[in-house]
Amino acid sequence: MSHARATHLTRRGLLAAGGALGLGAALAACGDDKGADGGSGGSKGAGKSGPWSYKDDRGTTVKLDKAPANIVAFTGVGAALYDYGIQVKGVFGPTKTTAGKPDVQAGDMDISKVTILGNAWGQFNIEKYASLAPDVLITTMFDGTGTLWYVPEESKKKIDQLAPSVGISVYDRQLTQPLQRMWDLAESLGADMKAAKVTDAKKRFEDAAARLRAAAKAKPDLKVMVGSASDQLFYVSGSNLSIDLEYFKSLGVNFVEPSEAAKQKNGGGGWYEALSWENVDKYGADIIMMDDRSQAIQPADLTKATWKKLPAVKAGQVIPRSPEPILSYDKCVPLLTNLAEALEKAKKVS
Repeated sequence: MSHARATHLTRRGLLAAGGALGLGAALAACGDDKGADGGSGGSKGAGKSGPWSYKDDRGTTVKLDKAPANIVAFTGVGAALYDYGIQVKGVFGPTKTTAGKPDVQAGDMDISKVTILGNAWGQFNIEKYASLAPDVLITTMFDGTGTLWYVPEESKKKIDQLAPSVGISVYDRQLTQPLQRMWDLAESLGADMKAAKVTDAKKRFEDAAARLRAAAKAKPDLKVMVGSASDQLFYVSGSNLSIDLEYFKSLGVNFVEPSEAAKQKNGGGGWYEALSWENVDKYGADIIMMDDRSQAIQPADLTKATWKKLPAVKAGQVIPRSPEPILSYDKCVPLLTNLAEALEKAKKVS
């Protein structure tokens, strides 16, 4: 791997939605442009007639003669649209685990009904993308420059020539903002936003937010540390920049906050501090939220002695965290509920 490629990963790949990919995982994810095979299905739900337009978070307005039917999206975006009744035709990004099961970022999508253009960082099969005759490409953005998530920089020009793109920002704002943006996008694509399933999910989200606010208020002294594990390093995320953590903080959750200087070291880019496993006890924490994505080592698989000695681990006060939330109200309810329940049950151990 070239030094330039490694630097690129440090700057963008490693920030990984505020949770850190983990250096080993990120470098392992450097693939070619060969996507994995999958089935293909048309975009159901795009039933609106007449011209279609949507202004994305870059300020770019995409205009088409009719609502796009052949939608290609980042996996998590496809999962969010699926919850609103919109079936995308192709996806790119973590979709299938090594065991062949749906990745956590695929949500409830039937991955056998979408064409997978790439399953890891750097993978995007342009030929397969072209064969889908895409009307639009939709993904998220994790920086302030309009960089499209999981669209390889080296292939961007070719990809742009095949279809217009829509970017939804998930950078330095609270979760409720991109949730509303995805809601508006789904509605523009013909989703029935008055369907009971949709309105019920939004109500459950609002109720879960109220529960988390109450739980945080009741136990303001409990410290929550947000981590992601790789073989060599443990990453501690600060609450700024990440949409979920910024929102939880606004509800009163008391997070461990690495200093800005610490978050800039080792390619952290302001998102996280990288700790050696010998120093994993640097911060006192009563609850630990751990990156649930497939590229991170999961708590059940952590054998580091220093990890097992952490008070929160010994107390069983470790819960999952989704650094790249699926932007539907249905999928975000558990994020709030899990943290609220953890706060309600947790004891002060730090």
